[in-house]
Amino acid sequence: MTELLLVGRVARAHGNKGEVIVNVETDFPAERFAEGNVLVVSQAGTEVERTIASVRFHQGRPIVALEGIGTMNDAEALAGAELKVPAASLPPLPGNTYYRHDLVGCDVTDTAGTAIGRVTDVQGSIERSLLVVGEGRDEVMIPMVEGMIVKVDPAAKSIVIDPPEGLIAVNATTRASGRE
Repeated sequence: MTELLLVGRVARAHGNKGEVIVNVETDFPAERFAEGNVLVVSQAGTEVERTIASVRFHQGRPIVALEGIGTMNDAEALAGAELKVPAASLPPLPGNTYYRHDLVGCDVTDTAGTAIGRVTDVQGSIERSLLVVGEGRDEVMIPMVEGMIVKVDPAAKSIVIDPPEGLIAVNATTRASGRE
């Protein structure tokens, strides 16, 4: 089965013609939510392909009309649905830029070879991304900035970092004290 990647979630119906407002889960909303694109609508264990009939953006969120969804009731039934695209359909990115799904699951070590943890999430925009490494009280936030990220090898699921002195300890201390 083809790997599907989340690009948005249906927030709610909009108007009475079957449009929906989408909460974006991608750094490339204009590309993912373009008229004619096919999305996989995933809800309650079912997945249905739907073509985007029209789209416009309001306050950074797409308002999307999907083929086959023509009434307010149809649109309301989609609330909470995940909108996905096949990973294979994504174009290559420029150098030193990565899709979030390529980074999640990577093991992070420092330049001395000390294990920091595994990437569980990537937060922020493409310009200000943070790797979330570990979980719960062991979670560490690592900015994806030049000089700190030494090597990223998505194929090997490996990231090497050179954190400034104290970054890992400050994250651990803040988490352990309950200050966030």
